[in-house]
Amino acid sequence: MDKQHPTPNTQHPTPNTQHSTPQFDYLIVGAGIYGASFACKARQEGKRCLVIDRRPHSGGNVYCEKIEEINVHKYGAHIFHTSNKEVWNFVNSIVEFNRYTNSPIACHKGKLYNLPFNMNTFYTLWGTKTPEEAKAKIEAQRKEAGITEPKNLEEQAISLVGKDIYEILIKGYTEKQWGRKCTELPAFIIKRLPVRFTFNNNYFNDIYQGIPIGGYNKLIDGLLQGVETRCNADFFENRQYFESIARKTVFTGKIDEYYNYKFGQMEYRTLTFETQTLDCENHQGNAVVNYTEREVPYTRIIEHKHFEFGVQPKTVISKEYPSEWKSGSEPFYPVNDDKNNALYQKYKDMADKETGVIFGGRLAEYKYYDMDKIIESVLNNFKYENKSKNHRMLP
Repeated sequence: MDKQHPTPNTQHPTPNTQHSTPQFDYLIVGAGIYGASFACKARQEGKRCLVIDRRPHSGGNVYCEKIEEINVHKYGAHIFHTSNKEVWNFVNSIVEFNRYTNSPIACHKGKLYNLPFNMNTFYTLWGTKTPEEAKAKIEAQRKEAGITEPKNLEEQAISLVGKDIYEILIKGYTEKQWGRKCTELPAFIIKRLPVRFTFNNNYFNDIYQGIPIGGYNKLIDGLLQGVETRCNADFFENRQYFESIARKTVFTGKIDEYYNYKFGQMEYRTLTFETQTLDCENHQGNAVVNYTEREVPYTRIIEHKHFEFGVQPKTVISKEYPSEWKSGSEPFYPVNDDKNNALYQKYKDMADKETGVIFGGRLAEYKYYDMDKIIESVLNNFKYENKSKNHRMLP
């Protein structure tokens, strides 16, 4: 564990300990981005918080493990990006961010392509040199396909960008990511695809982008500064006790688990990582390289030092393998198809009636969240609370 990271507190009172007066204003279940940001804002407003997490470390999926003096993104690549100046100012008030720009590369049968789809990509694919030539190539393939009402993801993608881009850069990667054929995936998963007719390899369009200088642990530690935090603490093992010591609960875990799977389990995709230390300074020349062939079992290779412009003599890489979530594994991505969304709505209807619980984050709200949107949600929550409080104080 990174020596800069707080030592987890593994000593917990027994569940049958009761308190007539709650010790804390908020019990925050989950020490990831949502939980840590909520704790930070609550502390700034003078609230007493206890943050617990079942993992041996705080930080959730942005936690970094230091290997060969490199901050290794233990749960996959995380790049902070936003166009919300308030959010950017908030995170930079905790830790300074560097100027990292996400420019992933795609590898298909040994050939490299720039992402997102842009003029560099089109030149590699077809040799086109002008936007007009590239647009004409895509339009011709779209017309040839003749798809007017896409019935699945494959048809949706081809109707947007044509057959070549779909087969080389989308099909294999997507099928690995979701564990299903593109013809079996709903069209709405790809509502649009980023296509740029400029020579711009920056994946995001946001104004602000970067990585915390010193790694994401610096951000989490800053957010949790002055807040009591207990790791190796499972809410569900000591639920009666934990709920008794706070006036309100902030829950960031799986909402179906919170309600004991009353309506059944929702589906998730998970990831496993094969991490290696290599005795070379630079393995692939880029932080992220996607492998888009279906036959290659991993979706991408992450070379962690490039997130922070590292010059260490060795390098660390992680191969990323998607799979279906099962009990005991980490849930990464909600499967937002019609069946699972309908199931989530049943849980949400119950959650909306709660007065002592706030549900927040990708697992509790069963949707994919970028980090900035998670923080924006927290900031908006406190604005709403303060507005309501001020309104109640009016004569």
